Amino acid sequence: MLYLVSYDIPDDRRRTRLAKTLKDFGDRVQFSVFECLLDAAQSAKMRDRIQDIISEAEDSVRIYSLCGGCERAIAIIGQGEVTKNEDVYIL
Repeated sequence: MLYLVSYDIPDDRRRTRLAKTLKDFGDRVQFSVFECLLDAAQSAKMRDRIQDIISEAEDSVRIYSLCGGCERAIAIIGQGEVTKNEDVYIL
């Protein structure tokens, strides 16, 4: 499933740490927005790692689950493309 993850974190250190963590799960599409194509186990792992980083009293992280229909309806104005499930070849 495709997840859209956005965040608003005032602390530079936590924000940088979260961005580095999210790169393990998806692609950065805007400064504080990632698209992550994950299965259920990967999604749970991502949420756990986010919980370990943020301050619930100060930070905001939003995770939107996008169904197939929603994913096909994404409109991009300007640069960029929606994260796609690429075939993986191991040689």
